[in-house]
Amino acid sequence: MSPTTPAPSEARVTWPQALAWRLERHLLDPVGPASAPEVVRRLGAVLSMDESLADLAVCSRSTSARPGDLARALAEGTVVKAYAFRGSMHYLAPEDGGIYLSLRMAGRQWELPSWVEYYRLKPSDWPDFRAAVRDALADGPRTITEIGAAVTRRKAYRHLEPVFDEGAGTLVKPLTWHGDMSFGPPRDGRHTFQRLDTNPRWAGVPDLDDAGPRAVTAYLGTYGPATIDHVHHWLGAGLSAGRKRLDRWISGLGDALAAVDVEGTTAYVVREDLESLCAATPSDAVRFLPGHDQWVMGVGTKDEQVVQPPLRQEMTRKANPVVVGGVVRGTWARKGDELTITWCDRGTRPDASIRHEAARLGQILHRDLRVSLD
Repeated sequence: MSPTTPAPSEARVTWPQALAWRLERHLLDPVGPASAPEVVRRLGAVLSMDESLADLAVCSRSTSARPGDLARALAEGTVVKAYAFRGSMHYLAPEDGGIYLSLRMAGRQWELPSWVEYYRLKPSDWPDFRAAVRDALADGPRTITEIGAAVTRRKAYRHLEPVFDEGAGTLVKPLTWHGDMSFGPPRDGRHTFQRLDTNPRWAGVPDLDDAGPRAVTAYLGTYGPATIDHVHHWLGAGLSAGRKRLDRWISGLGDALAAVDVEGTTAYVVREDLESLCAATPSDAVRFLPGHDQWVMGVGTKDEQVVQPPLRQEMTRKANPVVVGGVVRGTWARKGDELTITWCDRGTRPDASIRHEAARLGQILHRDLRVSLD
């Protein structure tokens, strides 16, 4: 299969069918008793820039998860946190999160002339520098300040003192991509970092050409049926994997993937998922999701099958989507115990289902929410 020449479609489905199948893969319909680590593993990554939104992304997909479960899972090592998609912090599964870090390393940013000049670290200096950071973390989690103090005791890295004093934000990112360290439990409101190789669940960062096909099939298994452009959005724009590499990995998967005609659009799924996709029936499930949830961000706000054009700007700005049958049809906002639903669709508003979902949100947040429908 060539990524630029659509393969003959092996089945036809409608968008409501496709979105219903994807809702099931996202654990959104039906919602079952998945644990926080299970949700993270299914989604591939959960954005963690705002912990309350990360918690809600998990709890929206589980009847048993509660706010704080991600923090507990991080402390237990059943999830890890690293810089991943779009340079932001994400929760990843320790068993397979390394495939995304491998792709993120593909651009080798630390070898760029601007990096070498600014940090005064040549590419050949990185193995020893990485080892120095791992040594600094040998006794457990440390803050950036503590890591910097340990590393810059060495003459070779003394010039990095001002970098660590300023937070070393960009410098530490490749260290998480390499799997040298990840975020640890916060201490007194400050981030800490810890070694990854001490986590027995950590499977490491695989070779790039092993990681690439695994990342493509993982994406299609959760976000399919997806177009080639979707894959480039998630793994290319999201991880800087490179268009030529992605096209090569997609082509190399060959018969492991199946092409599907979704109302005139050629999309792909993993072949073993084709039968269940074709058997899917449209969903009318209503879900309140947090801003920048993977349901939206995984396919991108440009995807008009998920995000109606009038709502694209709202989704980009991190508004909380009201999803009906897989389509963003409105937004929700909470102020205290007041929950305001803004309906933005021409179709009939499913008031009973909206109130039912509002009650579920209230249970998650332990609040008795008063609903206002605009």
